[in-house]
Amino acid sequence: MSVARPARCLLSRRLAATVKPVAAPPQCHAPFHSSAQLAARRKPRFKSIRAEEMGLVSPEKIEEYTKETFPQYTPEEIEVLKKRYTPEQMTALEAGEAAIDPKDLTIQGRMRNDPYRLPYLDDFSKIYPIIDKRPKTAPPPNPRARFMTLEEHTEDLSRRVEALIPKDVNFEGMSMQDVEKILRERVDLEMEEAKYFLEPETLTNSNGPSHSAVAPALGKKLAGVAGMYKAPIDPADEGKDDLGIYQDLKRRTGLSVREILAVVTKTLVIRRVSNQTRLGKIQRAWVMAIAGNGNGRLGVGVAKNVEMSVATLKARLLAIQNMRPIRRYEDRTIYGSVKGKVGATIVEIDARPPGFGLRASHRLFEIFRAVGIHDIAAKMPRSRNPMNSVKACIEALESQKDPNEIAVGRGKKMVDVRKVYYGGNVY
Repeated sequence: MSVARPARCLLSRRLAATVKPVAAPPQCHAPFHSSAQLAARRKPRFKSIRAEEMGLVSPEKIEEYTKETFPQYTPEEIEVLKKRYTPEQMTALEAGEAAIDPKDLTIQGRMRNDPYRLPYLDDFSKIYPIIDKRPKTAPPPNPRARFMTLEEHTEDLSRRVEALIPKDVNFEGMSMQDVEKILRERVDLEMEEAKYFLEPETLTNSNGPSHSAVAPALGKKLAGVAGMYKAPIDPADEGKDDLGIYQDLKRRTGLSVREILAVVTKTLVIRRVSNQTRLGKIQRAWVMAIAGNGNGRLGVGVAKNVEMSVATLKARLLAIQNMRPIRRYEDRTIYGSVKGKVGATIVEIDARPPGFGLRASHRLFEIFRAVGIHDIAAKMPRSRNPMNSVKACIEALESQKDPNEIAVGRGKKMVDVRKVYYGGNVY
């Protein structure tokens, strides 16, 4: 160990004690901000003026607005109220009006001026269905009520008819024409008939009509309603489409309702599909249908809907709308051999002699029968997907080549050997 080390340590400590450290000058670091720093507080562009200085909330203005917005009852209005309400009720109304100071409503109240404000302020005698609930004027139904018998129905009808006869008219000695004239002048027979048939009383021991979610229907024979709210019915339909289901299809295709109903439709594929949304899975029905007139026209339609019946109807109507001509040889088979491919499904169709029949799967069988083909053979060597098999079959039928076009393109004359050999007797 060196003896000089302790001496150096003592010397360095003495020098460090005598020399005082110089403090660094203070630095001002402003907090980081993306915008530029302002030199001083921004002054407003316009001078602030109080509402009292402008005279907007002066006592005179408040009094004027109060009289305009919350006016007191006039003597004429008070007389009208006295005719409708009892003296005790009028006393309560006056006490309520005196308890509320209109000035408090002016200063503390909040009056809406938006387009969705209430159309009234304190007049609750009017009922607006958009805002107010429907008043329940009828009592709740009687739990002991039961259906009327035939005799009770007859008595109820007799009471209704007796209630319609005016009590201040003496019908003795009058002719039937005079009685009918008086009844038509005094009684609205169409309205009473609509009430009886549309809203009949079928229960006994009941408290009359109860509250129902079903909206009352309009009478067909009421004055001002007769002849209205009727679907347009074409006399040419012969009463076959009173609901108007095929009217749009008539305009699109030019077919009559009789011709539309004569078209053969068949549902071939039905699937359940679902759409995943943030609210869950929405299930729908997917339907594929075909339509054919049995004489060389074929169509396919695809539709989706939540209801199976609606999807089926839409698919059949679309199939009728999409009907196209299909070539047929001797109105019983196809020209040669054709092939259609959709995805991994291949459909091979070959022509066959008379009497061979339809030898194909059930879906292709329905397609051939709808288009009017009677002798044919079809096979699917690969996938047999239901949807793709139908599409591939229709694609194959539409891809037939016309022999006349081939003959014209080659510059040759075409001769049907079967018709020449059999002398034309080939059907």
